[in-house]
Amino acid sequence: MRIRLVVIGIFLALAVSAMAQPPVVKPACDRTCLEGYIDRYLDAMLAKNVNPSLFARNIKFTENGIQLPLGNEGLWYGMSGKGTYKLYVPDIETQQVAFIGTVQEGGGAPSAKGAKPAAPTIVAVAIRLKIVNGLITEIEQLAIRPEQSLGAPAAKPASGFPPTGEAVEKMGKPNPMFLEAIPEDKRHTREDLVRIGNYYFDALQRNDGKGYYPFTDDAVRFENGMNSCGLDREGAVIPGHCRENMATYGPIVSRIRDRRFVAIDRERGIAFAFGFFDHVQINWTWQLAELFKIEGENIRRIEAIFHRAPYGINSGWSTYEQTMSEEKQSIR
Repeated sequence: MRIRLVVIGIFLALAVSAMAQPPVVKPACDRTCLEGYIDRYLDAMLAKNVNPSLFARNIKFTENGIQLPLGNEGLWYGMSGKGTYKLYVPDIETQQVAFIGTVQEGGGAPSAKGAKPAAPTIVAVAIRLKIVNGLITEIEQLAIRPEQSLGAPAAKPASGFPPTGEAVEKMGKPNPMFLEAIPEDKRHTREDLVRIGNYYFDALQRNDGKGYYPFTDDAVRFENGMNSCGLDREGAVIPGHCRENMATYGPIVSRIRDRRFVAIDRERGIAFAFGFFDHVQINWTWQLAELFKIEGENIRRIEAIFHRAPYGINSGWSTYEQTMSEEKQSIR
C-alpha cells in the first residue's frame, strides 16, 4: 500500500511539473526564414495542399479584400505555375513577410481537338503572411488579373498598357537598390519608415503643387510594372523628375484610405503598405500594394501594383472606421 502511494505521488508530482512548464515556443524567424515562408506558401498554393504543418487551424485568408476558405478558391483554384519576379519584404520585428511577384493561372488542355494547349495567364500578386510559432496564421493577398468576360480569354487593357502580370514579369528581377542594406547607424526606426512612406499618400491626396514631396533627385516610380516617373525612354534617370511630376499632378485622388503598413524592413529601408485610392467622380477604387525604398528622409524608389475594385471596398482586415480613415496604421 505504501509503495502504491509513493508511485501515485511521483506521478502527481510529474504531472504538476509538466503543467508548470511554459509551452514550447519556436524561435523567431530571421529574414531568410521569413522569405522561405513565402516560397513554401506559393508551393502549397500550387499543389493545393493545406498542410497542417504549415498552416494554423484558425487561419484567416483574404484575396482582393474578400475572406475565403483556404484551399481551392481564389488563386488557390487556378494557380498553375510560379513566375520569375520575386520581391520580398521581411519584417523580423512583427514576424510578417510581404511579397510582390508573379504566378501563372489557368492554361493547360486544348479546348478543341488538334488545338494547342491554352497558355496560362500571368498574374501579379501581393502577399502578406503572419507567422506565429512556426505556422502561418494570416494570409492577405491581391491577385491582379487581366480583365476578362466569363469564358472569354483575357483581353488587352483599353489603356493600351500591357496586363499587369506581364509587365511585372518582364521586369525580370527587383532593382538592385531593393537589396542594398542601409548602414546600421543610418537605419530608421519602424515608426520613422511608416511616417516617411505615408508622406507620399498625403502628398498625392492633397496635391496642389505646394505639398511636401519627399523624393531623392534620382527617385523612380513603377506602377503595374511600368515606369511612371524618373526615367527617360532609354532608362536613364531624369534628375528631380518624380518630384516635379508629383507637383504638377493636381488633385486626382479623392481619398487615400485604410493605409495599412504591413511589413517594414529596417535593414534595407523598405516600407510595404496596402491601401485604397478612391475616385468619387468616376465611382471606382484602386486597391493597391505599394512599397517605398527610403534613404534618409526621402523616398528613392516606389513600386506598386493595383487593380480596379468596387468603390469603397474593405480590405477584409479593418473595421469600418479604419476602412474610411486616412490615418496611417502600423500593422503588427
